[in-house]
Amino acid sequence: MPITRPLHVRTTVHFMPPAKPKPPTSLELATLEEDDLRDEGAFTAVGFYDLELPGRTAKAVEFNQCRFNRVDLSGGSLMKASFTDCLIEHSNLANLRTDGSALIRVRIDGARLTGLQWIDGAFRDVTVQDSKVDLSVFRSSDFRATLFSDCNLTRADFAMADLCGAHFLRCDLTAAQFSGAKMAGARFTDCTLDGIGGVSAFDGASIVTGDLVGLSRAFAAALGISLELSDPQAG
Repeated sequence: MPITRPLHVRTTVHFMPPAKPKPPTSLELATLEEDDLRDEGAFTAVGFYDLELPGRTAKAVEFNQCRFNRVDLSGGSLMKASFTDCLIEHSNLANLRTDGSALIRVRIDGARLTGLQWIDGAFRDVTVQDSKVDLSVFRSSDFRATLFSDCNLTRADFAMADLCGAHFLRCDLTAAQFSGAKMAGARFTDCTLDGIGGVSAFDGASIVTGDLVGLSRAFAAALGISLELSDPQAG
């Protein structure tokens, strides 16, 4: 009798493009007097345009079908906040801190997110495009159908995050940290990965790049391997 061996099939997780935010039927413009951030505040179909809201602290705030354009939310603290069907454009969220917060069907375009701390959060159907996300921290956050496109993510921290549903497209991830992250199904397309940390977490990730030499050097350096080019003239 022929000997049969068990067949091991590796399941491939296919990236699902993020769903677009559902637009509001109408939009009411926010004012500082009526719509300043507050604990357990609920904002529905509100347009936050050209507002200065730096350093605000609020808990359990809900934003539904809201639009943020040229808004300064830098240096604040939003704990257990939720953003659903929101659009954030050309706004400043640098050094904003959140814990246990969620983004659901959200698009972020042309924003400054330097030093953003989004810890133990949830990302569902999120697109982050053409944004500065350097020095950001996403520790222990969960990503599903999330796309980072053309972003500066240098020194970003994804330690212990679940990136199985994330796609990084043309992003600079120099010196980014991935220690302890779940990566099966994560995709990296034409990204810069020099000096990354947590290389062992990349098991199951998909990397598409034309710079195979640069990629091999990045991974070799992370693993402590010395690469030397052979001399074709040597015997």
